[in-house]
Amino acid sequence: PGTKKVHVIFNYKEKNHLIKKDVRCKDDVFSHLYTLIVNPDNTYEVLIDNEKVESGDLEEDWDMLPPKKVKDPEAKKPEDWDERPTIADPEDTKPEDWDKPEHIPDPDATKPEDWDDEMDGEWEPPMIDNPDYKGEWKPKQIDNPDYKGPWIHPEIDNPEYNADPMLYQRDEFCIVGLDLWQVKSGTIFDNILIGDDIEEAKKIGDETWGATKDAARKMKDEQDEEERKRAEEEAKAGGDAEEDDDEDADDDTEEPENEGRTR
Repeated sequence: PGTKKVHVIFNYKEKNHLIKKDVRCKDDVFSHLYTLIVNPDNTYEVLIDNEKVESGDLEEDWDMLPPKKVKDPEAKKPEDWDERPTIADPEDTKPEDWDKPEHIPDPDATKPEDWDDEMDGEWEPPMIDNPDYKGEWKPKQIDNPDYKGPWIHPEIDNPEYNADPMLYQRDEFCIVGLDLWQVKSGTIFDNILIGDDIEEAKKIGDETWGATKDAARKMKDEQDEEERKRAEEEAKAGGDAEEDDDEDADDDTEEPENEGRTR
């Protein structure tokens, strides 16, 4: 299945930036109300059906700005830095009887009586797994006394980073466009609002989407019930037709009681 999520995209310096968080969308047949709130402190909220499903900071949740910190290009891991938590025990030795072949001739196999060495070649018993085979020997592991943990690359301030307190700002809104790709028709988009009053937007949402959502669900329930009844009736009709066909077939195969004879 495809990724069913809300794509929150900002255009910044002529480049589109998709939110880094995974905002799940509603996955059903009903209409829903989607709201994006952008605040002057560079925070945001995503609402679905007037309920908050995601929020955060514009700088943190989008890659509109370069990172504040970058790895120090001058820093290098010391050559003696040991990141191995465990090492092979230098005192451990392989047992003398360890090395055994993985397969051995089957001791219970016998040469077939009809085996002809001249025709079939020299007979060799089939090979079987060796019960004494122990695999490749490896010394046991012990804690590494020189272990220093994973080396973390030091970071420095990114010289290309410049904070932008106006990330939230848009100079103007001239048009609303819908960029769609769908494999099933029937989707309707309406009641699109751009404003600066959050409470007013919620009120309008309740007056439009909110006024129809319950009726839409009721209508869907009624349609589902009608389809269920129709399917039951069709199944019953199909079953009755099958029984009639079986009875007709039985009638056709019955022997007549009185048949005329000819000499």
